[in-house]
Amino acid sequence: MKTIFCSILTRQSYYFWANGDLRKPYNKPASLSQITSILQLFIKQTSICHDNLLVLQLNIKKEATTMDVAIIKYNAGNIYSVSYALKRLGVEATITADPELLCKADKVIFPGVGEAHTTMEHLKEHNLDTIIKGLKQPVLGICLGMQLMCRHSEEGDANCLGIFDTEVKRFIPQQHMDKVPHMGWNTITNVKGGLFNKQLENKFVYFVHSYYVPVNEYTAATTEYILPFSASLHKDNFYATQFHPEKSGSVGEVILSNFLKL
Repeated sequence: MKTIFCSILTRQSYYFWANGDLRKPYNKPASLSQITSILQLFIKQTSICHDNLLVLQLNIKKEATTMDVAIIKYNAGNIYSVSYALKRLGVEATITADPELLCKADKVIFPGVGEAHTTMEHLKEHNLDTIIKGLKQPVLGICLGMQLMCRHSEEGDANCLGIFDTEVKRFIPQQHMDKVPHMGWNTITNVKGGLFNKQLENKFVYFVHSYYVPVNEYTAATTEYILPFSASLHKDNFYATQFHPEKSGSVGEVILSNFLKL
């Protein structure tokens, strides 16, 4: 199938074949009506979409390219998928465990997929537990990062950072259809705080977890699976999501963008 390309400046039309060969231009200039038709076909074929989300992303890229964002490096997975998500928003984050770099960053992200007790031991061994609790800039915990910000986790009977004075509990199936871990897409409700716009109410985000934080005074969004639980927490400069914004498509990009604007 031929794809049409036109040069508006010279008003000449060219044809590209699927193999990439460029045919010679017509000697006769294209008419304005032909150019208009060609442009309309080009836009349709390439599915160019100028919706509000795209405009938002472009604006964020302009504002965020000079932002200093640090991702905490520790013995947990999912760090690089967060980095790639930020790159799509125009941000080149630094992955580091250096206390000086973490403290001077504009924003800090504390991601993670792993086991609570082992990870807390690693954080304590490298003094990262003290560093994280002392950060003054906006901090975003993701999945395990959110759970480690709590006081205690049933996973490995781990004493955690205590930023949020609440417990992390294991899902207990109540009926045959209840599967643990909770894995897949689910909606967020009762959204509030800096990470969320009202338009994000009832939007789908992606979860993978066997432990949950009950609804409490710090809850900034709620999801129901087996029982209602905290999909997001917020206290002072600390923000957290149980779901993975970096894996939640356009909704996740908006949430990450909102964090970058804090």
